[in-house]
Amino acid sequence: MPLMKQEFYTIEDIFTLPEGERAELIKGELYMMAPPSTGHQRLVHFFDKKIGNYIDAHHGTCEVFPAPFGVFLKDDKGNDAYVEPDISVICDPDKLDHKGCHGAPDWVIEIVSPSSKRMDYLRKMNLYLMAGVREYWIVDPIRKSVIVYRQDDDGVPVLHKFGERIQVGIYEDLDMVIE
Repeated sequence: MPLMKQEFYTIEDIFTLPEGERAELIKGELYMMAPPSTGHQRLVHFFDKKIGNYIDAHHGTCEVFPAPFGVFLKDDKGNDAYVEPDISVICDPDKLDHKGCHGAPDWVIEIVSPSSKRMDYLRKMNLYLMAGVREYWIVDPIRKSVIVYRQDDDGVPVLHKFGERIQVGIYEDLDMVIE
């Protein structure tokens, strides 16, 4: 019996989605995105505000972008990937254009929702670390935990609980407490 033909999606497929539909592209597969919950959006707002205020207060050149914001990467096989991290911090303005960020952001934060666990803990973690993201946080409101991956630490994860002070790796004098 012949194998079923498997579709291999591309960046062009992302841009031809119907109005209002969002998806991410990893290894030729499209992953549709559900609308975020109120709690999820509160965390996105917390990070956007805290990081943005820090950058402004220190006259920094990095920029913080909350989702939806397109990040274009290459996977481990050189295929195009497209993701919309909950928070992206980009310090190289040459990576930015009107469509988003082309190349690895310096810092990515993903907030786990019940429908995104596999994406955030596996697919995106591998993609981000292989693409050169310097720091990746997985914030899990259900487990009340934050897993931090840093390139400087050879990608070895560090687990933090909500309420603990977490030092930001790309900024020596910024730490956060997530409640």
